[in-house]
Amino acid sequence: MSRDDARPPRRPSPRRAARTPPATPAASTASAKPAAAARTVSPRIRVRRGDEIALGPGKVALLEAIHTGGSLTAAARGLGMSYMRAWKLVQTMNACFREPLVTTHRGGKTHGSAVLTSTGERALALYRSMEEASREAMAASWRELRVLLK
Repeated sequence: MSRDDARPPRRPSPRRAARTPPATPAASTASAKPAAAARTVSPRIRVRRGDEIALGPGKVALLEAIHTGGSLTAAARGLGMSYMRAWKLVQTMNACFREPLVTTHRGGKTHGSAVLTSTGERALALYRSMEEASREAMAASWRELRVLLK
């Protein structure tokens, strides 16, 4: 038996699973109507500093996961990304702002921690506020556009 045969099958990451639509069973009768597809609009705001993306949907999700779990490892795991990827995202965010958004403490008995700074909490709140303002600004046009969709 080769080394590859001994490995269990890989499970899709939570992020990939969220993007893959669930399989729908075939209609049992010809008269069954297809379910209406959800029609939504969501802004994807990116805050840039030079060539770097200081904040965007993925980095904001990471900030929220750090805020909730208090650990970079747990945040990365919950988002289906490697610890190194999460660490690099935190480094980029911290480098783009005047003050760091996240502070980290190395392991040991407490297994380390990651905490949003007051600047990080403020940046997160402002980003979410920008998203909400964006949704409100496009509401009228979205109502008209939604009618044109199947």
